[in-house]
This record gives sequence, structure tokens and C-alpha cells, in this order.
Amino acid sequence: MMVNKEMKNDDLENIEGVGPAIASRFRSAGITTAEVIVVTPPREIAEKTGIGFNTVLNIVEAARKSLSLDFMTGEELWKKRQSMLKCSTGSRNLDKLLGGGIATQAVTEFVGEFGVGKTQICLTLCVTAQLPLERGGLNGNVVYVDAEGTFVPDRIVEIASALGLDPHKILGNIFLARAYNSSHQCLLIDHLFKFCPESNIKLVIVDSMIGHFRSEYMGRETLSERQQALNNQLHKLLRLTEAFNLPVVITNQVQANPATFFGDPNKPTGGNIMAHASTHRVYLRKGSKGTRIATIIDSPSLPENKTRFK
Repeated sequence: MMVNKEMKNDDLENIEGVGPAIASRFRSAGITTAEVIVVTPPREIAEKTGIGFNTVLNIVEAARKSLSLDFMTGEELWKKRQSMLKCSTGSRNLDKLLGGGIATQAVTEFVGEFGVGKTQICLTLCVTAQLPLERGGLNGNVVYVDAEGTFVPDRIVEIASALGLDPHKILGNIFLARAYNSSHQCLLIDHLFKFCPESNIKLVIVDSMIGHFRSEYMGRETLSERQQALNNQLHKLLRLTEAFNLPVVITNQVQANPATFFGDPNKPTGGNIMAHASTHRVYLRKGSKGTRIATIIDSPSLPENKTRFK
């Protein structure tokens, strides 16, 4: 997305067809920039704002023109990717596997069974994301959508103290949202488009992405509905990464195939919906002597590889 330098991204009134009244409706719906307008489906904008569909189509087209968003050359895309940042996971080996850390403009998924360390990585990222850029951070605040009740502030205090940081200041910059069911989780994700720019959010974590969907949609007869709802939320998170140049980290569970006699019987839940939506997929399993093994199982830019870390 190549941005017209003459236009401020947060000045909706500069978009043709957007006056103060329409801009107010957009902002109330969490649509705060031209980028968000462009990456959000027009029908969704119409539903959230109550503005006529044809009017929304014209505004979306005007927003695209204001951002010079049409076809772009590979060189232009390469320049856009230079704005990508990396956030350290706190592990040198894991950072190396990820090409320097968790990348912005991407959804990174950590997959693994219970107790393998997915949440511990997320809690560490809550701290490291607040570090300045030169220390491997993103110099901003964090949103943690907790779907399983796994966020433990005591662990944040331990991690922050080990890094020589003020743990209470670190905790004050983490915005925790406890998701009690899949509908509530969807509502929280919808709210991120308004909350992130208002609160200097530089990292969004959803732990876990599929837990509520898996428990609420039981049986094959509900599979299609579940996958459609899950797909909708995953693509909103993808749009969030593009609109605000931030990373989204999600965790995923595994399911075992009892018919597997050789090798690892576990595979990620969520099927192709999860597989296609995540930019980078990292499979975690327990190693020897308290270590963990991380394996890149899918990524457009990272080679399939694995590493051992603590």
C-alpha cells in the first residue's frame, strides 16, 4: 500500500465524499484511517456505520485513490516491506528462526499441545514489545485477548524484573480483555480497529484463537458455521496488521489422530481456515531437559527449519 504523502492518514475529511457527519460515524465504528477503509469490506462498513452501501462504495474508491492504491510494482512492495519491524521473543534461538523476531504486517501463529510454552512466549512478548526499537521492541503498548484465563500478571512481573524494567509500568501498558465466549471474542476483535490507534497499541495477542469456537460449535453439522465465523475474525486480524503496521500473535491448539502409529499424532486445529490465514506458523513441542523445540511449518518468507530454546 503506497500512501500519498500529502494526506494525513487519520484525516478522514480529506477523503472525497467524507464530511464531518460521515467522519464521525466512521470513527464511532472504529474506522479511523483511510487504510482501514480500504482493507475493510464495504458491506461491513455499511453495516457498522449505517451509511448506504452505494455511498460506502464511492468512499472506498476515493480512499483508494487518495492512497494511490491500485496495482504496484514489486519494487514498491519491497519499499513498503522496509517499514516492517521485528519484536524479540526474548530467545535468541527463536528470534533467529523467525528471521529476527515477530514481524509486523503479519499474523504469527504458535501451535502446540497444553503446557508446551505458547502462553509463556506471549507473556514475554507483552514485555519485550514495550522496549525501544534499538532493544528489539516496538516501543508501544500491548493488547492481550485472553480466551482461556491464562494471563498471569505475576509472570509479567518476573519477566520485567529480569530485564531491569519497572514491572508495574509494564503491567500498566498491557490492556487485557477476557473473552468469555466466541461472540465476545469477535466483539473485542472488532473493537481493535478503534482501540489500537487511540492507545498506541503495537502488538495484539489472542490466546487462544480457536478455544471458544472449538468448544461451542460441536459436531459436523456446525463445522461450516464455525469455520465461517473463525475465517471472518482471522481476516479482520490480518487487516489490522496491514492498517496499523503491527504484529498479531495467535495461539492454536492441536488435535490427535488416534490412527497415527508412527511420528507425531498431533496436528493444528482449525483446518485450512487457520492454515491459510496465518502468515507464519510455528509448531512447538517439548524437548529434553526442559527445552522446547520450535519448527516453522508454513511461511511465505521463512525457510522450513527448527530450533531448540528455553
